[in-house]
Amino acid sequence: MHELDSWQEEKQSAYLYRIVSDAESGTPRQILFLELANAAEKQAALWVQEMKKAGIATPAHYRPDRRTRVVGRLIRWFGPRRMRGILAAMKVRGMALYSQAPVGHAIPTKLSEIGRRHNTGTGAGGSLRAAVFGVNDGLVSNASLILGIAGATGNAGAVLLAGVAGLLAGAFSMAAGEYVSMRSQREMFEYQIGMERAELDQYPQEEAAELALIFAAKGMSPEDARRLADQLIADPDRALDTLAREELGLNPDDLGSPWGAAIASFLAFAVGAIIPLLPFLFLRGNEAVVTSAALTSVALFAVGAALSLFTGRNAWLGGLRMLGIGGAAGAGTYIIGKALGVTLG
Repeated sequence: MHELDSWQEEKQSAYLYRIVSDAESGTPRQILFLELANAAEKQAALWVQEMKKAGIATPAHYRPDRRTRVVGRLIRWFGPRRMRGILAAMKVRGMALYSQAPVGHAIPTKLSEIGRRHNTGTGAGGSLRAAVFGVNDGLVSNASLILGIAGATGNAGAVLLAGVAGLLAGAFSMAAGEYVSMRSQREMFEYQIGMERAELDQYPQEEAAELALIFAAKGMSPEDARRLADQLIADPDRALDTLAREELGLNPDDLGSPWGAAIASFLAFAVGAIIPLLPFLFLRGNEAVVTSAALTSVALFAVGAALSLFTGRNAWLGGLRMLGIGGAAGAGTYIIGKALGVTLG
């Protein structure tokens, strides 16, 4: 029933638009997303008419499914900017407002030209997705290591030692990589803000024109937009802060903490890596192996289902796919470990 699916999609969009609008309370984007919600409701009403014409029973009311409700909670917790990837996957429009715009320094003639010369193609979001991937990395890599060692030897001490070593080595490696990555990203953002500061000093009128275009795009009249832009340019500190936020999409007060990212990465990997290790702390032999494999399977399915939030695919299919991939890795290393244990033994 194409009409019913389309009605549900429009109602889902309206539901999420309202949550995003509430999250943007007090900002110019609040009205935009509320208008998008109203537009989606009108489109849903048109689909109701089409269902009636086709003789399809029309739903009495809309009830968001579990995935939509989960995404709604995440928007309230983390904000729409951090959730823009998930929202885009769910066909929620308007997420380009949270991305840097896709070069000379002539006065721009349209909004799409603003900030192009600073764009490096690197985004600053994705912390939630990074955490899920961190858990997944720790889960798959340490489960494979533990099962491989368990297959090669029945020595519980050796399995525990390998599991703890894998957890610490992987977590520290992830943390170090994330620190370097975040440090480099922060330096890049600081460089971009430095460029903006230099251009503000050298080309104040061109920067004022860019700000005026941004304000006009948000609904201000061209005269008011230009007047506000000129007032901001007169105060270099306020002008730089506004340009960084509006043109570059950066918050000068929150460019990301390398240490914070490193610690978060360490913990995410460790959380995943400890799951297959836990049974070996309390059990021995095949019982520990089977319990570890079962816990790992449940966790793999949960991670795959969580990742479906970012891909827009069915949660069950995402969970089963991740279970299949991780299960194949674990089974493969166990078989190889078993063969090596027999050969070397």
